[in-house]
Parts: sequence; C-alpha cells; structure tokens
Amino acid sequence: MSIILDHVNYVYGADTPLAVHALNDVCLKIPDGQFIGIIGHTGSGKSTLMQHMNGLIRATDGHIYFNGEDIYDKDYDMKKLRSKVGLVFQYPEHQLFEIDVFSDVCFGPKNLGLDKKEVKLRAYDALKKVGLPDELFYQSPFELSGGQKRRVAIAGVLAMKPEVLILDEPTAGLDPKGRDEILQQIKKLQTETGLTILLVSHSMEDVAEYVDRIIVMNKGSVMYDDTPREVFKHYKELEEVGLAAPQVTYIMHELKARGADVDVDATTIEEAAEEIARVWKQNNQK
Repeated sequence: MSIILDHVNYVYGADTPLAVHALNDVCLKIPDGQFIGIIGHTGSGKSTLMQHMNGLIRATDGHIYFNGEDIYDKDYDMKKLRSKVGLVFQYPEHQLFEIDVFSDVCFGPKNLGLDKKEVKLRAYDALKKVGLPDELFYQSPFELSGGQKRRVAIAGVLAMKPEVLILDEPTAGLDPKGRDEILQQIKKLQTETGLTILLVSHSMEDVAEYVDRIIVMNKGSVMYDDTPREVFKHYKELEEVGLAAPQVTYIMHELKARGADVDVDATTIEEAAEEIARVWKQNNQK
C-alpha cells in the first residue's frame, strides 16, 4: 500500500472555543497506481485531507502510513516523505519564483543534493512529460499562460520523482481547451508512469471522465468511496450536500423518464453516446 490513513482526526483550534473538527475518523487506503478523484463542497475537508498526506498538517489523532512506515514516528524523515508525495497547489503562481522555467523546475532536485547533471536531466525529463515546448524552457514563468504555468508547477514536483502526485484544482480558472489539455496530460502521465494521482476537483465531468475512484468528503468524513459509476448513482444524496452528478447523469435519467430504455448509470459523454446508439439501434430493429 502506498498511503494508509488509520482513524485520522484533525481539529483546527483544538482546546479553544473556536475549535473546528475538520477531519472525522477518516480511514482510507490509497494503493499504488490509482487515479483518484477527491470531491466535496467548500469546507468539506478535501484540502485538509490532502495536506495530511504529505505531512504539511499533523493529525490531532490517528496514524498515517506511507509504504508501511508511520510518518508520525519520532525518527521518521518528513523531508523524504515530501519528496515522494508531491503536492501541486491550486494557484501555480504560489510555487513559481525563479528567473526562468528551467531554473524553477531544477529547484526541487537541487535541494535533494543531487549533482548538476542529474538535476538538469530530471528537469528536462519533467518538462517533456508535461508537454511544455522547448522554446519556453528559458522564459520567465510569469510570462506564461495559465495552462503553461500549471504545467511548470507540475513539472517542478515531478522532477523530485514522487510516487504520489496530489493536484489541488489543477484546472481552476482555465478555459475549456486549457482544462482538457491539462487533464489529458495528467492522465497520459499516470498511464505511462504508473504514478498514484489524487485529483481534487469541483468538476463532476472531469472526475467522471478521468479517475478510477472517487472519494466524496462531507463535513470532514468520507461520505462515499467507490467507482464513478457507483458514486454518481447517489446523485440525489450528493445534491443534498451541495454537490451534483455530471450533466450526462441528468440527461440519461430524463431520457429514461421519457420512456427510453437507457442505462442511467452512464457517467461520461462517450458512455452516454454508446448507450443512446444502442437503444436507437435496438428500436430500429423491431
């Protein structure tokens, strides 16, 4: 197992009148190689959960294990954990600061104490993996588009050669084309490298399209933890906690209500198109 959360609790402002229970008895297993979506309304505990996984926040109670080691053991190397569990924040401007793109991506591996040749090789490899054109390598990161900045921020974490990559709203503020490009690149990266990826997103369409598993957070607890198809069967319950299902789910239910014998559990446009085509063909053969 890559990461195990064992009855993890976290309280902001513990022992004060303003205490807030941000995580409630969270138990999760994150195996190697999965692409996982984390969804939940604002304040549900998504970001707090993510920051526990690479040790930025310490649990008030419970244990977290990475590759079989308790990260709260007194002699555990937290620096090693953060090089293996990489976190890309929502706004890439918060992670970019060097004079040019290549120098920025070199920063992480350089801090690992690697020699110059290895640092440059890692930076080059990471930038190629995120699909950034060579002609942008020596531009200021602050002159790039929003989507390009996201790629550089992701490359900076990839250069550390993590085993787990956590992405907090990586498409926030991007236009539809930029959003699709980033997500397709992330999916390609996960498929080709076997990275464990956790994607925090508010877009139900995005998680339905790309992830293998969805964890739904609500009031600091895990509400659902299953495949997209199974999670979105509970669209009514999701609506009650301020979420929704992909638009496809509502379309399929409407078609069913109007008499079409379709599978209402389709969650992506491709699945819906195949299902509608199947029913159309079936009806025309009668």
